[in-house]
Amino acid sequence: MHLRFYNHERILGSGPSATVVYAVQRRDSNSGAGFGNVIVYDNLLRSGVETDSPIVGRNQGMGVGSSLAENSGLTNFQLVFTAGKYNGSSLALQGLFPVAPLGTVFERAITGGTGKFRLARGYLLTTEVCATNTTLTGQLDAYITFR
Repeated sequence: MHLRFYNHERILGSGPSATVVYAVQRRDSNSGAGFGNVIVYDNLLRSGVETDSPIVGRNQGMGVGSSLAENSGLTNFQLVFTAGKYNGSSLALQGLFPVAPLGTVFERAITGGTGKFRLARGYLLTTEVCATNTTLTGQLDAYITFR
């Protein structure tokens, strides 16, 4: 099964959906990058890249700066579906998140799920497609198999 949706994250401004909760190393950037830093997020999942496209769920999780070179962090998160065909279901994911230019594709593992995604396995390809001073939008392509 292949599903595509878009992660809409607000990093600054009114009501950010991602924030640094513990900073071992502070940097001048707003990314929260830094070895040992802990970031939590609760981002909107939408059916499209547009900010007014329908909400299908939330991306809720955390990241830890796990690279001494500041080029990646370890993420552990849930895609929680709150509307549509998969309402009430979720996917569990983990993997590295690199600090990289727009358009870079990276992969994380689907390690399980609930509801219609019970016993799910697979992978998620993420491509950051749009960034402003206050927001970051990523295209998420989930490739899911069931037992």
